[in-house]
Amino acid sequence: MTCKSTFLNRCDQLSGELSGAFADLGTFLPLVLGLIALNHFSPQGIFLGFGLFALFTAFYYRRPIPIQPMKVIAALVIAQGLTPGMLQASGMMMGIILLVLAYSGAITWMAKQLSPAVSIGIQLAIGLQLIWMGGQMMSETWLIGISAFIILFASNFLPLRYLAMPLVLALGIVWQINSGMAPSFDLSGDTSWHLSWPSIDEWTSAAGLLVLPQLALTLTNAVIAISAMASEKFPEDKEKFTPKRLATSSGLANLLLAPFGATAMCHGAGGLAVQYHFGARTWVATTIFGTACLLIALLWGDGIASILSLIPLALLGSLLAIAGTQLAWSKRFIDGKPFCIFVILSTAAICLIVNTAAGLAVGVILEMGRRQWKQVTHLRH
Repeated sequence: MTCKSTFLNRCDQLSGELSGAFADLGTFLPLVLGLIALNHFSPQGIFLGFGLFALFTAFYYRRPIPIQPMKVIAALVIAQGLTPGMLQASGMMMGIILLVLAYSGAITWMAKQLSPAVSIGIQLAIGLQLIWMGGQMMSETWLIGISAFIILFASNFLPLRYLAMPLVLALGIVWQINSGMAPSFDLSGDTSWHLSWPSIDEWTSAAGLLVLPQLALTLTNAVIAISAMASEKFPEDKEKFTPKRLATSSGLANLLLAPFGATAMCHGAGGLAVQYHFGARTWVATTIFGTACLLIALLWGDGIASILSLIPLALLGSLLAIAGTQLAWSKRFIDGKPFCIFVILSTAAICLIVNTAAGLAVGVILEMGRRQWKQVTHLRH
């Protein structure tokens, strides 16, 4: 290999890490900026939490394991105007629960009950939900959203696909500046850092309103599903991605960082899918993301607030839809056996119609029935 080809390969790898580092913004920014702009939470505490968690994750896993807000908690806090104390309490309670499940062995047992078909069904449901949410975010300016989605999707078949992400972000900001439209987010650089301790009422309210609805999604998507996906994408390091380790890292991060104003955080299969799609392969991508979050926390002011407010909501929607597409698709739809596909579709349908916990239960019951049927058939013969 010549020096020129080696240099080009390294440039291609670095562009992939850079592009992959920010590929999950469609999930990250709408929830984070919503907490800051609508609920007036401290951006310093939120971005500091993500930065420290991301740098720890880069060191701990040495692969691009993503960092995301816990979607149900963040969405409910935004929609219902809940307090910073409730957000902190929910993060600490989720941290304690995850650590208990990890070190009691319960999370390992739960992971063994899930066949690949059940995991794929849950991923399909979450992927479709992300696509739907992305479409809603694109609805006000369809032209921008659909154009960005087409560019990002088509880039998968182009030699310089890793450059699509920064290009689309740059074009989106330029469009926002020249369009004359109001920014999607009204952010202020003059904010205070919330350092407080939740009250008794905030603890009890957070347990019922936030923790219970979030728990099933976290255990499936942010622990079990991402464990399976990371092991598939990086088989040489699969011992690093056990459900116990993923539950432990999320648990520690929430327990230690929530008191300083961080939102509830987790890993996520959708984030890994889209980051891998855009070229993230090593710890470099997660380090870039974490460093950017730390710089935003430390240098927060009118300048950073203005830049973030210029990212069009429709563009974030296109990123979210891309993440959903990557998560929803599986090769099992092509080569899977009929009963396997039936379990996938049944699990996904119940997740969408009822909730993730119900879909998980239905999938496990179907798989248990299949195993019992095989045993009975074997005994008869």
